[in-house]
Formats: sequence, C-alpha cells, structure tokens
Amino acid sequence: MMQSNNSPKRAVGFGFVVFFFGFLHLIRIDVTEVQIFIIIMHLLAVIGGPPFWQSLIPILNIQMKIFPALCTVAGTIFSCTNYFGVIFTGGVGKNGSTIAGTSVLSPFLHIGLVIALAVMIYKKSVVQLFEKHPCLYILTFGFVSAKITNKLVVAHMTKSEMHLHDTAFIGPALLLMDQYFNSFIDEYIVLWIALIFSLFDLLRYCVSVCNQIAAHLHIHVFRIKPSSTHSNHH
Repeated sequence: MMQSNNSPKRAVGFGFVVFFFGFLHLIRIDVTEVQIFIIIMHLLAVIGGPPFWQSLIPILNIQMKIFPALCTVAGTIFSCTNYFGVIFTGGVGKNGSTIAGTSVLSPFLHIGLVIALAVMIYKKSVVQLFEKHPCLYILTFGFVSAKITNKLVVAHMTKSEMHLHDTAFIGPALLLMDQYFNSFIDEYIVLWIALIFSLFDLLRYCVSVCNQIAAHLHIHVFRIKPSSTHSNHH
C-alpha cells in the first residue's frame, strides 16, 4: 500500500507547471483521480485484509499487492510524460522562463533535493529505517514535499523566485548528519524529531502565509475581531 501513494508527486508536478505558465494545467488523470484511486485501495485493504493482497489475479497469475505498484509506475510515467512535455515547451516569462522570470529548471533543485535526501537516507540507514518505520518515513518527507509544493503555489501567485535554502530541509538534514556520524543518536529518535520539526515548520509557514493574506485584505482568519460595542462596554 505504501507504493500506491503517487498523489504527492502529482501535486508537486501540478504546482511546478502552474509556476511556469501562471494558470492551471489539468490533464485527464490528475491529483483528484489519483486520490480517489488511493482511497479505493485503502478501502480494499480494510475490507479484505492481508489475505486479499496475497491472493492471485486470474489469468495474470500475479499477487494482488503487485497491482497498486504497477499502477503507480504507469501513473508516474504517464504524468511525467505530460508534465515534462508541457514544461520543456517553455514558460510564460521572458525567453521561455517561469512566471517569476527564473529558469524553468530552477524548481528542480528543490524537488530533486527532497528526493535525493529521501533516497540517500534510505540507502545509508543501518537500522533499515524505511523498512521498519515506513509510515513515519513517508510522513516526514511528505511534510517536506508539502511545504515545497505550497511554496511553488505562493511563488506562482506572487511571481517571486524560490530560494534554495529553506527550513524544510532541516529535518532530513538531521537524519543525514546522524548517519554521517555513525548514528550516535538512535535513528528512530531522530526520525521522530525530523517528523515533528517538519510538521511544525509546515504549519508555521501556512499560518504565516494566511496571516499575510489576511493583513493585506484587512480580514481576520484565526480570530474574531471583537465588536466595537462589546469593547466599549468593557
């Protein structure tokens, strides 16, 4: 089931394309359709349990658990083909640049760094961090990817450049540093620290963006402004 979660990659690609062209570019099978597919897979897992995924598919003679993995690979190839086809036609900026006037390859640094850190930590882990704690691992890098995706959307809305240095990478960097120093702190504990920090960093960023929008529009988001009569009464 962990292999069927293709939605975050599509969400990043979705924000990537919007950053280039300044408008939504939807394809026939996009984020919503993938999320529906994932929901169906989880429902089947709840109803059928482990025996369902170990059963064989007639004619194909392969286990049912292989089917989500095949769908994930096919969906990834399909979405990447569409996204790269759109991306490499050039953006709406000057000389085919992004909406912020930067290179069309600039967001690849952020997305590539997330993927590179995830793969490096997975490969270098001596305690098989991903195999033993897949949910924590995916959630940690999911929060990191979520912040990068949000920053892509904000960069599109504000027509601003994305900077490579970001607090979102502190969590994965802690794991990488711990592995570099021969895991002098238990990797499982560091993974929890990275998870909590990445979640807090994502929430902090989202709240900050909401507050900035609210201040610009002179509205209240997280609190209700007391009425003038109530203030005068006290």
